[in-house]
Amino acid sequence: MAEPITSTLDEEQQRIAGDALRGTVVDLIDLSLIAKQAHWNVIGPNFRSVHLALDELVTAAREFTDSVAERATAIGVSPDGRASTVAQQSSAAGFGDGWQADSAVIEAIVKNLAAVIARLRSRIDATEKADLVTQDMLIEIAARLEQLHWMWQAQVATVPK
Repeated sequence: MAEPITSTLDEEQQRIAGDALRGTVVDLIDLSLIAKQAHWNVIGPNFRSVHLALDELVTAAREFTDSVAERATAIGVSPDGRASTVAQQSSAAGFGDGWQADSAVIEAIVKNLAAVIARLRSRIDATEKADLVTQDMLIEIAARLEQLHWMWQAQVATVPK
């Protein structure tokens, strides 16, 4: 069967952009699941602010996931957000089970954001010549995730003496 959705990109451009988009879908799905797991299990004196910040992260990750998946389909690449694919391919750092202290949640979210951002930056580089539209989308996502990374770090940062 011929591909049902064709692309305006050539085969190599489509492969490069498609790989970047598929990997980003996986990472964003995992990031949203990690943040939701943390949201349900955070405890401690900063519970409320961490709980609410996790909702903000989940919302951003889910919105970006849909945009990235739809970009993939627009260039004729089938996105794969199945649980088994996410479990095997995510670049996120993961999250422990059970109740987690607010400070441990912040540390875990900072690590997960850093891991996802690092992969996004390599995908930004990879798509530079293949597909500027995809690259632009990845840049926008990286900018927002870097802003959230800063905000998460600021919750536990101390002023140097």
